[in-house]
Amino acid sequence: MRAHEAGALHGNDAAPTWLPYPSDVNTLIDGLWSRTPRRTEDGAVEVGGVSVARIAEEVGTPAFVLDEDDFRHRARAFRDAFAEAFRPLAGADVYYAGKAFLCGAVARWVEEDGLGLDVCTGGELAVALRAGFPGERIALHGNNKSLAEIRRALEAGVGRIVVDSLDEIDLVDAIAAELGLRAAVMLRVTTGVEAHTHEFIATAHEDQKFGLSLTGGTAFEAVRRVLVAEHLDLVGLHSHIGSQIFDTAGFEVAARRVLDLVAQVRDELDHTITQLDLGGGFGVMYNTQHTPSTPEALASGIAGIVEKQCHELELEVPHVSFEPGRAIAGPSTQTLYSVGTVKDVRLGGPHHRLYVSVDGGMSDNVRTALYDADYSCLLSGRVSEEQPEVVRVVGKHCESGDIVVKDEYLPADVRRGDLVSVPVTGAYCYSLASNYNHVPRPPVIAVKDGEIRTLIRRETEEDLLGLDVG
Repeated sequence: MRAHEAGALHGNDAAPTWLPYPSDVNTLIDGLWSRTPRRTEDGAVEVGGVSVARIAEEVGTPAFVLDEDDFRHRARAFRDAFAEAFRPLAGADVYYAGKAFLCGAVARWVEEDGLGLDVCTGGELAVALRAGFPGERIALHGNNKSLAEIRRALEAGVGRIVVDSLDEIDLVDAIAAELGLRAAVMLRVTTGVEAHTHEFIATAHEDQKFGLSLTGGTAFEAVRRVLVAEHLDLVGLHSHIGSQIFDTAGFEVAARRVLDLVAQVRDELDHTITQLDLGGGFGVMYNTQHTPSTPEALASGIAGIVEKQCHELELEVPHVSFEPGRAIAGPSTQTLYSVGTVKDVRLGGPHHRLYVSVDGGMSDNVRTALYDADYSCLLSGRVSEEQPEVVRVVGKHCESGDIVVKDEYLPADVRRGDLVSVPVTGAYCYSLASNYNHVPRPPVIAVKDGEIRTLIRRETEEDLLGLDVG
């Protein structure tokens, strides 16, 4: 790494161009928060009828605060939007992508609200099964499934195993033979389309670990092998084009390429593929520069794409399924932190940066460090009449990259003991959480109708020490 003068690339207090100066720094911005948060008379934010001050007192900080009504409303919204859009065609199912966030209670909510469940490891499958989730409504993903994971999935009667390689075809077939049953499989195909926000780049996504490439005929060969396998039933094809997708442009290219394979299988192998899974990746609003689509707009747009492409290829429209995770779990949750050190780092001249340290960090939200993700935040324990100041919210870990929120406005009088909430942390925050620096992971609590319910308890130092048997 080339060296640079200390401070030359850091410490500029100018806000990024996308970050608007707030007319009221105490306002909860529409779209950034779940359905129930509001300011109470004492100025504290209340979510699910529970004040953040009460949460801090009873549960402690940091804590993931999940708005149960919001989570379930979003799950039902995707279920209903896709069912309605595809009703005139061949129908559609929605599978919640458990990798975003999964625990026993969430699995039960998803089951009660009529969605399927997508899991991608034996651990996620174990959570689903312990919660009593019906096996036939579970899909198992994974690019490197173990023999034990495949066997357990088949014994549980999962509705489909999404096969990711040619080798895995033989593995699933052999284990199904041992168990004396037939395995329902989908084939994950790589379409060469990478969707990221409003852009897609054709052919840019071939060089990756997932799926069976359409290029060179690998995906077609996989179809041929499954059709002749004695203990496999081909359920359909699966495609996933990326994450944080705000429109349907990438789906148009991907759907055409997958349907081209469907037509090739019909013409050359005399087999009709009747199901298609187009994955998930629907985007959410992490800050004011993001403009996600609604479930209704996504569903109607993709339905039109699939119908048009099938008409052009003279194909029957397949039954379609989708796998939203982030779009359901993400906005439902905020992370509540307590402020510790507030440090105004001045480097001479006009350059300075206000660092607000909180009692969590990259151990509970590594996405900023891992993906350069942008988050927002709010002084949630009180209101302030002070002028807004651009701050950087950082964690307590021994890493300069331990940043939770890179740039946001907070009142200039933010101080030790204040409560700060970071919205849209329900997806891939707890799921990616770690014990870096031996910091116990926070709890996940659900709030609804003024009640607090612990979904995942806070880890303790005893938990950490209990694993150390050396």
